Amino acid sequence: MKRGGAQGALVGVIVFIAIIPLLFVLYNSALLSLDQWRGLWSQRLPQLLWNTFSLAILVAVGCFLLGVSSAWLIARRQFTGRTLAIWLMVLPLAIPTYVFAHIYTSLLENDGWLGRLWLYLSGGSTVPDLYNVWGVALILSLAGFSYVFLLVRSALMHSNQSLEEVARLQGAGSRGVFFRVTLPLLRPAVAASLALVVLHVLSDFGAVSMLRYQTFTLSIYLQMSGRFDYQAAAGLSFVLVLMSVSFLVLERFFRHRQRYYSNSQSRLVQARQASRAELFMIWAWLGLISLFSFVLPLLWMMVWSWDAWFQGVVDSVFWGYVWNSIIIALIAASVAVIMSLPVGLYHARRQTVLSHTFLQLSSVGFALPGPVIALGVMVFALAFMPFLYGSLALLILAVVIRFLPLAVQAQESAMQQITPSVEQAGRILGAGYWENLWRVTLPMIRGGMVTAWVLVFIDTLKELPATLLLRPVGFDTLPVRIWIESSEEMLELAAPAALMLVVATFPALWILMRSEVKKN
Repeated sequence: MKRGGAQGALVGVIVFIAIIPLLFVLYNSALLSLDQWRGLWSQRLPQLLWNTFSLAILVAVGCFLLGVSSAWLIARRQFTGRTLAIWLMVLPLAIPTYVFAHIYTSLLENDGWLGRLWLYLSGGSTVPDLYNVWGVALILSLAGFSYVFLLVRSALMHSNQSLEEVARLQGAGSRGVFFRVTLPLLRPAVAASLALVVLHVLSDFGAVSMLRYQTFTLSIYLQMSGRFDYQAAAGLSFVLVLMSVSFLVLERFFRHRQRYYSNSQSRLVQARQASRAELFMIWAWLGLISLFSFVLPLLWMMVWSWDAWFQGVVDSVFWGYVWNSIIIALIAASVAVIMSLPVGLYHARRQTVLSHTFLQLSSVGFALPGPVIALGVMVFALAFMPFLYGSLALLILAVVIRFLPLAVQAQESAMQQITPSVEQAGRILGAGYWENLWRVTLPMIRGGMVTAWVLVFIDTLKELPATLLLRPVGFDTLPVRIWIESSEEMLELAAPAALMLVVATFPALWILMRSEVKKN
């Protein structure tokens, strides 16, 4: 078999593994009768569609307001503490949504920090309730606005200064320049970041389950774990997949029509030194965002962890949970990077319909909720490899399938930046395929591989639903302990696990952000 055929076969096997949960959803959905579909529509689907759709809209609006405003202030103004501000806007990524939900429900109880403050300021009126769409939207906005911040800030730092200067020469003020020039130019970055936010909302399980807000993911989990109705769960998953795919197609279609070009001679916008009044307003706004998105949750975790430490709760069993979480994240990130490498290489070098199809199918994990991926992998293992059931390998396989799209996208984009002539020069000098790959290609995409590894490591560390369903007996991770202790209102037990989860994510975030921070 020629090398191209062998590469295609290898990529085909990897893609088949990635679509195992999708095959489960399609097969079980096809088994649903027309009456069962009518039952789902009359009893569940309209309410779930409304809840999920309205939540996605509210979170997108919240992330847009928080992410774009903070990105503009940091990208367009020089001020004291600018590097610190970047970190404060990114660090919320280290806190899982279920930890956010648990902390704020505790803070807003009548005897919680925010609850007592609210009662004092309002004269005793009822403390706001988070168990509704507004509360869930607030939690998911605080947890997800960093995605918008990162992409929009990058776009602002690479925007063309001459376009804004022309607008000012035509008489436009600062507000007019922003709304009529800057914001339209940001539409591709805003669309891409909001697409990422909406996909996270559609697949989120932790926050909606903590706040008992019925969306597709929570209903699918309840159908599987409470009623053991796998076909109904597959039907709901099928509708969720259709929603995700439709949204992605629309987003790609509109983003494709919003391309902007600038030549290499264009001058980039330089950040202006902030005045004293601007410095006060910048830190007032960024401080408010960071207070609720990172500082307050971190303080809560530290205070309760301090109590837990003196109660002797942080013992060898707790460190066992830490070890389990880290080892799963290390293995899953490494396996995902290795599996995604052939997929990215094949697409970058072939650019055919088949390679594009492989690339899209490898991203299925983003469109499926964690419980469905876990069930699909479990059913497949019981049918063809029963010896894997209940093993650590099955859990790692499910996690890799779920986060494989992150690794594929990061490596494929790095490969697209390699000039083919560089590899051709290696072959002309006598290097074979493997030597060329080892000495030329891999060193040049090292940054993309590191990014892919870090992204999968962070998300695996926080992964909850698949781990809940597939973990071996007695193998608990930090997210599982947070889930269990939170359900039993054991704050002193949940806080150390949440704090350790955040601490374990810091090194990975530092690796991911160090090059971005240096640009300042």
